[in-house]
Amino acid sequence: MDINEILSYLPHRYPFLLVDRVIEIEEGKRIVAIKNVTMNEPFFPGHFPGHPVMPGVLIVEAMAQVAALLSFKSMGVKPDENSVVLFAGIDNVRFKRQVVPGDQLVFEVEILQGKRNVYKYKGVARVDGQLATEAELMCALKTKS
Repeated sequence: MDINEILSYLPHRYPFLLVDRVIEIEEGKRIVAIKNVTMNEPFFPGHFPGHPVMPGVLIVEAMAQVAALLSFKSMGVKPDENSVVLFAGIDNVRFKRQVVPGDQLVFEVEILQGKRNVYKYKGVARVDGQLATEAELMCALKTKS
């Protein structure tokens, strides 16, 4: 999936869209996607001045965006203006390596369980083959009230 197709599935926009490309997808099973981390990211001036590090919560958010892409593609639907995917839980998060400007995050997310509109995933983020972050995510597709 290129950026235009990603934009058709996710409501996120700059500066909060954190997925650049999907390079592999097995609907109903797993997805591999990338985020190119550049010095132009809006969070680097404040996190941290003189020592830019991508915030861990944004790595987890990017992982969730990748998971949402997998869910929508697996369900064969595109979200509309009345639907949103929200976190229902985040477990076993571990940060193993700092992510800095110039890194390319490679996300691998697999569906562990899916029931109705609630999915549980296992996700990992790597840089140059090294584990940066891992987490279990639970997300729910909700209708906006």
